[in-house]
Amino acid sequence: MNAIVVGSGAGGSMAARELALHGADVLVLEAGGSFRPFSRRAPRLSPLRHVGLFRPWTLNRVVAGMNVMRAGRDLFIVRGVAAGGSTAISCGNWVRADRGLAEIGLDLSAEFDELDALLRPMPFPRERWRPTTERLFSAAAELGLDPRPTPKVVDARRCRACGLCEVGCATGARWDASRFLADAERAGARVRLGGPVQRVLLEGGHVRGVEIAGSREMIHADLVVLAAGGIGTARILRASGLAVADRLWEDIVLTVGGRLPQARQLDEPPMVWYARREGYILSPYVDLLSHFIHRPWRGVPLRDRVGLMVKLADAANGRIGEDGRVAKELSEADRARLAEASAVAREVLARAGVGGPYVDGVLHGGHLGGTVPLRREDVASMRPAGLPDGLWVADLSLVPESQGLPTMETTAAIALRVARHIIADSGR
Repeated sequence: MNAIVVGSGAGGSMAARELALHGADVLVLEAGGSFRPFSRRAPRLSPLRHVGLFRPWTLNRVVAGMNVMRAGRDLFIVRGVAAGGSTAISCGNWVRADRGLAEIGLDLSAEFDELDALLRPMPFPRERWRPTTERLFSAAAELGLDPRPTPKVVDARRCRACGLCEVGCATGARWDASRFLADAERAGARVRLGGPVQRVLLEGGHVRGVEIAGSREMIHADLVVLAAGGIGTARILRASGLAVADRLWEDIVLTVGGRLPQARQLDEPPMVWYARREGYILSPYVDLLSHFIHRPWRGVPLRDRVGLMVKLADAANGRIGEDGRVAKELSEADRARLAEASAVAREVLARAGVGGPYVDGVLHGGHLGGTVPLRREDVASMRPAGLPDGLWVADLSLVPESQGLPTMETTAAIALRVARHIIADSGR
């Protein structure tokens, strides 16, 4: 069985690993190149933001593999386009996110258990939390928000607590999908970087391979697994003349910023605890995107900035256009819930002794899904109706609803389930 896996993030790397371990001849095609972690010297770049030199497109050059784009009037999307996909710019959170899956009859408990046993997530040691983070945790508990330490795939022994997980881990303490890719390569898979896929090749209702963008190079295979994320997978499908749902969601992030002298919130990993509410979570987080591109944040140095993130389960209302552009706006319900969550975040900050003025950061998100959603009748096969024979999807595109939670584990679990269906179908 010759298989092409498009994308190398949590979904693509997991699918490639599983298929290769079962004897398939696997080629992974990743649009981006190698990922290079950003240096620890983010505070030294701060003076440049005061003169307006930082824009989203500037960050795309500063952080190799990060892709920041505008999706709507006041909404950005952040993706990883490099080896490891968006896991390379993640916070290392490993949480079981399954919002809306029971409604379609999809239970990923077995895959979650298997992945937990493989990666052994653990909270970051409490004794290494910053005092401000402890106060925020206590304030959230006093307000009845039931905060809990975040399971992380971070080796605390190797972590130097630079707080820059989301721009790459320079020490290799934080897991990313390049480790699954390495497993796949040891099992015989090949990984090709800088190979953006334009479309899948179809013949007689069956997939025959893919075409590489810009070169018209054709690569043939028995089956193709798309795991390029909610945007990348949808773009390839549209270019191939296949249906895509206008249901993109992105797990919107809004960080409320306050000020506390010498808080030094960057001296620990982001999001060491979280409090789950209806439709969103709160978690301590220094929002570097807001720090560098959001004018209202410019007056506070990083050492004094305290952030409390709202991660919102947003409406599945985004669209990938025929030209590949993304259009996504907040719904009225999104705005109402963000206002509610922002008010709660301000209350936690105030109770923890973090001063104002409290400032909302830039709205953005990077958990991208919903563009090829599974329905209840699709779950038995893990293939959305209408896909041609030999074509599979193995990323968050399959998940109908926004999660408002970290989604790496869910993406890997989906891909593991899909890969095993492929193996079963092939008779291996």
